Amino acid sequence: MNNRMLRICAMALVLAVLTGGAALAQVNFRGTVISRETLAVSAPFGGLIDAIDVRKGDPVGVGDAVATIRTTKVYAEMDGIVSGIFAKEGDNTEGITERYGGVMYLEPINKYVVSATTEKAYNSSDTKYVHIGEKVYLSCTKDGTHVGTAVVTKVSDVDESGNTPYTLEVTGGEFYMGETVGIFRSSSHSSESRIGRGTIQQNAAVPVKGSGSVLKVHVEVGDHVERGEVLFETVEGILDGLYAVDNTIRSPLDGIVASVEATQGSAVEKGGKLITVYPNDAMQIEMQVSELDLSEIHEGDKVSIEFEWDADGAVMLDGVVSSISRVGAEKPEGSTGSSSAEASYSAYVDFTPVESVRLDMSVIVYVVDPEDEDDDFEDEPMDEAEEDAAEEDAAAD
Repeated sequence: MNNRMLRICAMALVLAVLTGGAALAQVNFRGTVISRETLAVSAPFGGLIDAIDVRKGDPVGVGDAVATIRTTKVYAEMDGIVSGIFAKEGDNTEGITERYGGVMYLEPINKYVVSATTEKAYNSSDTKYVHIGEKVYLSCTKDGTHVGTAVVTKVSDVDESGNTPYTLEVTGGEFYMGETVGIFRSSSHSSESRIGRGTIQQNAAVPVKGSGSVLKVHVEVGDHVERGEVLFETVEGILDGLYAVDNTIRSPLDGIVASVEATQGSAVEKGGKLITVYPNDAMQIEMQVSELDLSEIHEGDKVSIEFEWDADGAVMLDGVVSSISRVGAEKPEGSTGSSSAEASYSAYVDFTPVESVRLDMSVIVYVVDPEDEDDDFEDEPMDEAEEDAAEEDAAAD
């Protein structure tokens, strides 16, 4: 006979002594810890799964990382200054771009460009050809007091007049808007090195576009950024104005992971299921009650819960019978309602679990007799005055 059976027999013996043999043991039933529901943790936006941080059976708490979804990072294509940010986190980039031309704008570090042509170039075969990326020198045609440097950024096809249009970005010097400048290969501005003439214009701000919805903006208006620096991150789909602080999806509830639907590297759509969770507050005990025992248990009964793994009975929890099925479990094949085979009915107990409780644990559920709840008060020791009074009453008798 194992320790558990010895303990149950001892309990029965004590009860028999206390009740004069009227009861052999408390009414008890065997049951299993289950969850009455599962809840899904879904992706608030679409993308590729970078990481899954939980496995089936893991406990999760509110705020625990569940998964990470990859974002699309948008980088600065040039050095510049952020001059306008028209999208906030959660906005759809397509709508913002349609309205403002871009999610944000970058003002180039070099504020002037020159629209030029080889029409006024020195008459030689060498000065009629312009090369992208070459450094040139500028001098205003009015009096030569405004000078500077530039780099060729674009060369177009020869026009109908036989001249080559090209564009410069001014890298040094100060000029007036609309000022005409001569363009030279030599820093001495010698006429033999002149490759054309052009007009000073403002270097326009460059729109920065994206796709999907903005998850995170990494810059502010006025920031100086370098080419290759991250400006913002986007995710697939529309966030409807609701967005996460980052691309880590976190659990909104306490519970146990029931299943993991997503895998690393797989694609997930907005609203796609990542994991399902058994909520801690949905734990209950399911037990089978034979039809012969239905009179011993009722909805609303208080019960005491003992866990099979806990041989010493250190963990005993209270619970309440929340419901008893009105339909019996299916009888063995071939039996009928008048058969000797007993029907059994599912009964459920609500309780508050502690950390050691796990799903599928086996338990013994003891139904608490309402009259037993006041036993402790009936057996309280008498004080000295009460003892004296009792002795006097006994002597009088």
